[in-house]
Amino acid sequence: MKTIAFLLHNHFEQAEYEDVNNQLKNKGYKTVLITTNKEKDVQAMNQDVNKGATFTADLFAKDADATDYDALVLPGGTVNADTIRGNKEAHKIINAVYEAGKPLAVICHAPWVLINTDIAKDKTLTAYHSLQLDLENAGATFVDKTVQVDGNLITSRNPDDIDNFVEAIDTALS
Repeated sequence: MKTIAFLLHNHFEQAEYEDVNNQLKNKGYKTVLITTNKEKDVQAMNQDVNKGATFTADLFAKDADATDYDALVLPGGTVNADTIRGNKEAHKIINAVYEAGKPLAVICHAPWVLINTDIAKDKTLTAYHSLQLDLENAGATFVDKTVQVDGNLITSRNPDDIDNFVEAIDTALS
């Protein structure tokens, strides 16, 4: 059974974790929740402004080993993505997964992280529309599509794209 890790902090978009997680589990994948938060309980948000559910992470980023996972998913949420993009422990995991050629699936505001990890340059990406200029300034080509696959990098725009996002992850792992 393949294992997919989710990496997040707090104030992530709930659907981009919960719905993606549930769909991947329904496809037969094992999932693990990793956090950069100081507590294992993490707070989700709905539409970036309304508090959602609280989830309990399986482990902290400092204790995670990228070799244990077949893919990595980064949910969005403005505050979550902005926090992750500055977290060195998160960068280690993200870069290790990416450099190993494993699927790195990034949705909504999470592509900001690809700038700080030096992955965005020379890639074709999609993301939440407000990230277009940031990604282009980092050397990426921005496209407005539900899903964009560039090598082992999978990007999507927002919660409306979750079904296509999950299909792309599943295809990459097949």
